[in-house]
Amino acid sequence: MSFSSHFVSIFGTIVPFLFVLSIVIFFHELGHFLVGRLCGVKIDVFSLGFGPEVAALVDGKGTRWRIGMLPLGGYVKFHGDANGASMSNAAALAAVPEAEKSTTFFVQKVWKRAVIVAAGPIANFILAILIFTGIYFVHGRGILIPEIDKIIPGSVAEAAGFAPGDIVVSIDGNKIESFEDMQRIVQTSSDTPLSFVVERHGTRITLVATPRRRDVSTPVGTSRVGVLGVEANASAANWHVQHYGLVESAKLATAETGFIIEQTASYAGGLLTGRESTDQLSGPIRIAEVSGQMAKIGFAALLNLAAVLSISIGILNLLPIPLLDGGHLFYYAIEAVRGKALNERIQQVGFRIGLTLVAGLMILATYNDILRLAK
Repeated sequence: MSFSSHFVSIFGTIVPFLFVLSIVIFFHELGHFLVGRLCGVKIDVFSLGFGPEVAALVDGKGTRWRIGMLPLGGYVKFHGDANGASMSNAAALAAVPEAEKSTTFFVQKVWKRAVIVAAGPIANFILAILIFTGIYFVHGRGILIPEIDKIIPGSVAEAAGFAPGDIVVSIDGNKIESFEDMQRIVQTSSDTPLSFVVERHGTRITLVATPRRRDVSTPVGTSRVGVLGVEANASAANWHVQHYGLVESAKLATAETGFIIEQTASYAGGLLTGRESTDQLSGPIRIAEVSGQMAKIGFAALLNLAAVLSISIGILNLLPIPLLDGGHLFYYAIEAVRGKALNERIQQVGFRIGLTLVAGLMILATYNDILRLAK
């Protein structure tokens, strides 16, 4: 590969990656920012990126909007914060003039602080809904008829009596309108018996099958899901595009976001119980790689990736780990029960532990990415 081709390849990966990541981070911090202002808190800094300042401007309310040299994150620094992580610091708060203390973050009632912190992840979920709504409204949704074309030898489907040409009508009473509908139920029901109603030569019959848990390759890594062992009849005649109005698109988008939240949360819970493996985690390298792939497919595919990533970041930030939004919310819950906050030393120790955990998670995800590249 020539230098120019190599440069174009890197450029075609980095630019889509920064575009996707910037949208997700900006919306997350915007959630904190908007709700903070609504609650009467002064915001000193809104930063997209870390490190040395590349560009900045100050708005009429004194907030410095800046772009940092390292684009892998961002923060909102409230008045009186010790830093962009909103860590409490008595010295920093004492330095605030008395007349301005009412606009600082830490003097707000605990429910206000909780709402401001929760607004970031919620903004991520809202962004996903907005993106999915736009995609469904503009492009519609590709529907593949749930007709089975092939049965994998030795599979669950073969043992259950499925045959080529079967059209899946319902699963456990849930109406199936597309092959994707069937896949989603099967993938989330590993080791669970399912009752399928299929149409065969004009007659409806019932088959019972229990999807087996298997590793399946996806654009963002390996996923461990339930597998039936069938292939769809993806002929052109079986495909059609369903178009929706704005309200219908929003309903579908909300359902899609809810499904991804459920799946991601289920995986996170599986990690804690040992049911899922950490080798499924992906980091910045893999996200950058997939961003480049999606950009080649089209802008809608790139936006779809941004929506999925936004949901993942929203859920990650809700984990009860000090340093993350979920850690702050955990501290506020303790404060609400006790009637007073944990002492500053305990919080500082918690933040250090949280920093170690988050750094370890990033290192593990990056290690997985490097292993995938090596293979």
